[in-house]
Amino acid sequence: MLLIYLIFLQATLGATSSLPHHTRLDNGQAQTPPMGWNSYNHYNCFPSEKIIKSNAKALVDLGLDTLGYRYVTTDCGWGVADRLANGSLTWNETAFPNGFPALGSYIHDLGLLFGVYEDSGIKMCGSPPDNVGSLDHEEEDARTFASWGADSLKYDNCYSDAGTGYPNVEYHPSTSPHPRFANMSKALSQVDRPILFQVCEWGIDFPALWAPEVGQTWRIGNDIIPEWRTIFRTLNQAVPQTSFAGPGQWPDLDMLEVGNKIFTIPEEQTHFSLWAIVKSPLTIGAALKDDQTAINEDSLGILKQKDVIGYNQDSLGKSASLRRRWTEEGCEVWSGPLTGSRTVAAVINWKDEPSKLTLDLADIGLQHAGILKNIWDGTSAKNVQTAYTATVAGHGTMLLELQDTTPAGVYHSKASATTRGNSTVFKSIYGLTSSSNHTMTITFARISKQSSHATVKTTASQDAQPVTVPPSTKEITLSISLSAGSSNEIQINHTHPIESIKVTPPAGTYHPSTSFTLSGTAELITCGIDFCKPVGSKIGNISPDSSASISIPATVQTGNNSTKYIELDYINNDIAFSSAWEWGTNSRNLTVRVNSKDPVRLEVPLSGQHSELFGPGLGWWDSATLGLLLDGWKDGENRVVIGNEGGEKGSQRFGADFVGMRVFD
Repeated sequence: MLLIYLIFLQATLGATSSLPHHTRLDNGQAQTPPMGWNSYNHYNCFPSEKIIKSNAKALVDLGLDTLGYRYVTTDCGWGVADRLANGSLTWNETAFPNGFPALGSYIHDLGLLFGVYEDSGIKMCGSPPDNVGSLDHEEEDARTFASWGADSLKYDNCYSDAGTGYPNVEYHPSTSPHPRFANMSKALSQVDRPILFQVCEWGIDFPALWAPEVGQTWRIGNDIIPEWRTIFRTLNQAVPQTSFAGPGQWPDLDMLEVGNKIFTIPEEQTHFSLWAIVKSPLTIGAALKDDQTAINEDSLGILKQKDVIGYNQDSLGKSASLRRRWTEEGCEVWSGPLTGSRTVAAVINWKDEPSKLTLDLADIGLQHAGILKNIWDGTSAKNVQTAYTATVAGHGTMLLELQDTTPAGVYHSKASATTRGNSTVFKSIYGLTSSSNHTMTITFARISKQSSHATVKTTASQDAQPVTVPPSTKEITLSISLSAGSSNEIQINHTHPIESIKVTPPAGTYHPSTSFTLSGTAELITCGIDFCKPVGSKIGNISPDSSASISIPATVQTGNNSTKYIELDYINNDIAFSSAWEWGTNSRNLTVRVNSKDPVRLEVPLSGQHSELFGPGLGWWDSATLGLLLDGWKDGENRVVIGNEGGEKGSQRFGADFVGMRVFD
C-alpha cells in the first residue's frame, strides 16, 4: 500500500521531546474511528455462529447501525488447532456449522461489515484449546480472510516471541512486535478487497510510533477488565498518545464495557465519554441480544447518545488531551477541539460520591462560551463566563460542548462588564496565579486625538493605579495584581469607552532539577541529548524518605499565605503490563510542599513517547507537564520540596522522575 501523509507527532501535555516525522498508511480506511461490536468482552473465547448472528441482527434492530456501529467481529475461539491439508485456516464446525463465508454473507446482507480475528503468533489468544495463529502464514491467511469477505482484521499478540519459547503472553519480548504486524499489513495490501487492520499488541514497544505505518488502529495498553479501576489505568496510558490520533490512525483504548452490568450508569457515561473524545474506536463489548441476555435501556441510551458519537466521529480528528488533574480532590479535566470552532470538555469525578465540580474555562483555553451544552444532564446555558459549575454523580463525568467561544484572557465589555458613566467594572476575571505581574491590555472603542487619563483598580490590589492614555492610542498595556481563581474584579475609570481587555499571566521563572538539593535516595541523572527537556537531566529514585529542595523568592502582596500556580515537568514510563489485572495504574506519585504547608500530591500519568524496550532511555527520557496550585507562599524566600510523601502507601515505592518546575509569580 502507498505510504503517504507525513504527520508531525507533537508531544502532549507540554512534553518537550522532539519526535520525528512518521509516515502513515493511507488506504482510505478509518477516516474516523471505527465503530462496531465484538464478541470478546461478554462471550470471551467462546463465540458461536448463533451468538454472532443474534448480536449482528440486534445492531440493526436497535438502530445502532444507523449511528455508525457497523463492524461485527468474532474474537478468539472460532478456530481449530490445525490447518487444512492445503494450509488454509478453517473454523470450528461445531460452533460455526455453516462456516465463515456464510457468516460473512449474513452480516453483509444486514448492511454490516464482517470483522475477523487472528493472532500474530503460532496460536490464538485463548488457547488452549489450541487455535492456530498466522505467524509465517500471513499471505495465505490474508487471502483466506478476503475470500471469506472480511472487512476488518483484529490482529493479536499471543504465543508470538520465538526468542523466549513462544509463551502465551510476553510483555518483554526479545524483539519488537513491529515486523510481525508489518508482514500481515503487507499481505493485506495484496488482496483484492480493502481490509481495516487493527494492531493489537497491547501497547508493547510504544506502537503509536510505528503502528500508523501498518494499520489504522493500535491498542494502547493491556486489556480492559470488568473493574472500575480499569478506566483510570487506561486513561493514564492514553495521555502521551493523544497527539498521535488523526484520520486513518486511532489509539484504541479497547472495547467498551457499557451494557455488561459491570459499571453504574454514571461510570458507563464516563467510560463512553472519554473513549469517544480521545477518539478511540467505539466497539460495543456487551451482549446486545441472545437467548438469555438483552442490553438494558439505560446502557443502550448511552451507546446511542448522538452528541457523544458525534464527538468521536468529528471530521477534525483531534483527540482530547488531559489538561488538569487534582489528585486529592479526585477530579480531572480533558478537552479537545471540534469542527465548527467548538470545544469538548470532560470533567471526571473520581470520587464515589456526588461532587460539585467547577470547570475554569481557562484550563481549556477559553474565557467565554455563548452556548454550553451539558450532555449527560441534558441542560444548556448561554453566555457562560470564566467558569461553569455543576453537580456530578460519583464516578460520573460532566461532559460539555462549548460553542461561540472567546479565547482565554479576552473579556469584551458587552459580555463581561458593566459600565456606569465613566466607570467600567469587569467581573469574574480569572487569575492563573496570585501575582502583581499579570499583564492587561485595554482596547478602547475609539481613538482620541487628545491624551487622557484612567485609573485601574483590582480586588487584589489596595490602590487605584493611574494610567495615561497618549493621543491617537487604541491600546495601552500595564501590569496588574490578580489573585488565583475566578473571583477577581477590575474597575477602570476612564474618559473613552472600552471595547475589551486582555489579561495575560506572568511568564514565570523556571527552576531546573540541577538547582535542587537532594536527600536520601534521590539522584540527579543525565539524559541523552535532546531529552529530559528543557533541562537535559532529571532527579530519579524519589522514595518516601528522600526529596529535592530549593529556596525560591516570591512576592506576596498581602499576608503570608499567597497561592501560586506552578507547572511540574515530570517523567513516568512505569507501564502496567502484568499488573494491569490487579493494582497497576500507569501512574506514579509526586508531592510538592511550600514552607510549612501540607504537601500537594499529584498522581502523574505516563509521559513516555518511546519504546520501553528499545527506545532512547527506554521511554524514561520523555518529559511532560502538569500544573497545580500551591498555598503557603510568603514574601521573600520560600522553601519548596519535591518529594514522594505517602508513597509507601501506594503500589510503587518510587515517585515519578522530576525534571524541573516553573513558578508563576
